[in-house]
Amino acid sequence: MALARVEPQATTESTPRAAAVAWGLLILNTLGSTGAQTVIPLPRSVIQLVTMGALVIAFALALLANLKLRIRPSAYLLLLSLLLVVSILSSLHLESGLGALFRCFRLAMFIGTLWLLTRWWNGSTNFVRFHIKGYAVVLVSVAIGLVVAPGKALPDIYGGRLTGALWPLTPPQIGQYAAVVAGLTLLLWLGKRVDRRSALIVTVPAIVLLMLTHTRTATIGLIIALLVALFSLWLTNSRARKVFTWFALVAAVAAIALGSLLQAWFLRGQTEDNFSTLTGRAKVWDALLEAPRTVGENLFGVGLGDKSYAGLPIDNSWLAVFHEQGLVGCALVAAFLLVLAGVAALRPPSVERACAIFLIVYCVSASYTEAGLGDASPYLLHLAVAGSLLARKATA
Repeated sequence: MALARVEPQATTESTPRAAAVAWGLLILNTLGSTGAQTVIPLPRSVIQLVTMGALVIAFALALLANLKLRIRPSAYLLLLSLLLVVSILSSLHLESGLGALFRCFRLAMFIGTLWLLTRWWNGSTNFVRFHIKGYAVVLVSVAIGLVVAPGKALPDIYGGRLTGALWPLTPPQIGQYAAVVAGLTLLLWLGKRVDRRSALIVTVPAIVLLMLTHTRTATIGLIIALLVALFSLWLTNSRARKVFTWFALVAAVAAIALGSLLQAWFLRGQTEDNFSTLTGRAKVWDALLEAPRTVGENLFGVGLGDKSYAGLPIDNSWLAVFHEQGLVGCALVAAFLLVLAGVAALRPPSVERACAIFLIVYCVSASYTEAGLGDASPYLLHLAVAGSLLARKATA
C-alpha cells in the first residue's frame, strides 16, 4: 500500500486540518453526558445528541481526508478491534438491554475513526499537540465556569471539589484532563518542542485546576507517569535529569514539611472507613466478584453497559471489563497495554517515547480506580496518541 514519505521532523502541517478537527470531535464525544449541574441546564438527551453527533462528524471527516482508505498497521487497534468483536458477541444476549448494541455501534465508529487516522501516525508529536489543544479548550471552559458561577463549579454535593459549570464534568474527569495536559506539555518543553513561556501558560493553570478537583487518582497518576517518563530520558536529556532530581527533592521535602496538609488534602474530610474502602468502591468490587455467573458470562461478560453494578459505579477498568466483556476482554486489554509498553521499551530514548510512556503509565495507574479501558473513552484516546508516537516513520 503506497504511503506518502514523511520527513524525520514532521510538523502539524503534514497532517490535514480535517484530521485535527476529527481528533477534537473524538475528545468531545468522550466527555460524557453526566456530571454536576451547569449554569444553563442541559438535558441529557441534548448532551448525548451533541456527543454522538461529534463522533459521526469525526468519522465523516476522517473518511473524507482518507478517501483511499490508506491505513497503517497497529497492533493496538487490531486488539481493540478484537475487543469490539467480543463486545458485540456478549451484547447480543441483551442482558444489558438494547443500549448495549448502541454502545457497540459507538465503539465501532470510534475505532473506525482511529483506523482512518492511522495514515498520519508517523512517530511525530502531531497528535500530542492535537490532544493538548483539545483538552486545553475543555479546561478553559472549566475555568470560565469557575469565574462565572463559583457556586456551581464548587458545589457542596461534591464536597467543594471543582466541577464543570458550563459542561457537566465531574472532578475525576477534570483532574484527568488537567494531569494529561500538564504532563505532556512539560515533556514537550523538556524536548525543546515548546518554549518556557508557552509551557508555563499551559502547565500552571492545569495543575491549579487539578488541585481544585482534589482528585487523588489523577494526582498520583501524574506523579508516577512523570517520574517514569523523566527516567526514560535520563541518559540523553540533561534538562530531564535536572527536573527529575528537583522533582524528587521537592516531593521529599513536601512530604516531610507539609505531611499533615497533604494528608488532609488526600483524605478530603472522609472517615477512615470510607478512605480505606476507596470511597465505597471496594464494597462494589466485592459484590461484583461474589455474584454468581455462568461460564459464558465469565468468558465474555454481559455486554457493554454504563460501567456500573447494582446501580453503583464500578470505578475499576479491569472489573468493568470483566463484568461487560469477561475474561477474554480482560486478556485483550492486558495484551494491548503490554504491546504498547513493550514497543515503547524497545524504542531509543526520545521525547516522543517519553510522551508515549507517560500516557501508558498514566492509563495503567488510573485503571485501578477509574473505568474506561474497555469502551470509547479518554483513556483509549490517550493510548491512541501513544500508538501514534510509537509508529515508525512512513516510507514511500
